[in-house]
Amino acid sequence: MKFEVTILGSASATPVYNRNPTAQLLNCNERQYLIDCGEGTQQQLIKFGFKASKIDYIFISHLHGDHFFGLVGLLSSLHLNGRTKPLHLFAPPALKEIIELQFLHSDTRLRYEIDFYPIDATKPEVIFKNNDVTVETIILNHRIPCTGFKFTEKKRLRKLVIEKLEEDAVPVEYYPMLKRSVDVDLPDGRSIKYLDYTTDSATPKVYCYCSDTMYDERYFSQIGGADTLYHEATFLHEMLDRANETHHTTAKQAAEIATKVKAKKLLIGHFSSRYKTLEALLEEAKDGFDATELATEGKTFEI
Repeated sequence: MKFEVTILGSASATPVYNRNPTAQLLNCNERQYLIDCGEGTQQQLIKFGFKASKIDYIFISHLHGDHFFGLVGLLSSLHLNGRTKPLHLFAPPALKEIIELQFLHSDTRLRYEIDFYPIDATKPEVIFKNNDVTVETIILNHRIPCTGFKFTEKKRLRKLVIEKLEEDAVPVEYYPMLKRSVDVDLPDGRSIKYLDYTTDSATPKVYCYCSDTMYDERYFSQIGGADTLYHEATFLHEMLDRANETHHTTAKQAAEIATKVKAKKLLIGHFSSRYKTLEALLEEAKDGFDATELATEGKTFEI
């Protein structure tokens, strides 16, 4: 099953040349999940070859503009391009009022429904699940209420050992039960044990998205053991005072977090516009956690 994330925007606060405000597109089994929607997200989708019409789920971490100013434009474009199927939006409660006010004064009447799910930023909870993925909130420490998101693959059914099934002439109508870990009794009197004819599926992968936050060990338990951890790294550690003042994280701190929670891979992003190049941020993070990569525009990472 495909489970990968493409970076659409990696800048903090304001866009700079070649860096847009935050947005990511998660592909889980060919379903598209948009995570945050900074200014210019529509253009980034077009630039990197994605169809906005395929996005059915949008998750907004908080109401600083660099994480949602592209949303109203995207919703409007979906309307103008003829969308009729519902769109599911998970976001801070006040975003509903913001969207309704924008559309009220532009006399925009969407052709499709927005199913709005307000997020409680005071406690972690499961906010969505389907056959592919479960999504939980991660409670972060920012200047305003802010959540990250934990995406966990659903456990797949067991895999059939086809050669053995065919060799022992097990009728195909029993295959689904064996995949679901059910022993079956055949009409000829044989008892078929699922463990003899199947193997376990892969361990579900986990992607954790930590948007804007200062270093705070209270959310570490939620991101423990993540296969891929995206964590903001707005500043170099020499600007720790500024990071604390603005409730952000340094590259060094992001590496310390990845180490403490035993993440397998770290992506850093949300870079301050003061940095024209990003090598120093990457170097600082890799000094503490070698399996670090820059979450830069257009790059796709397999979870």
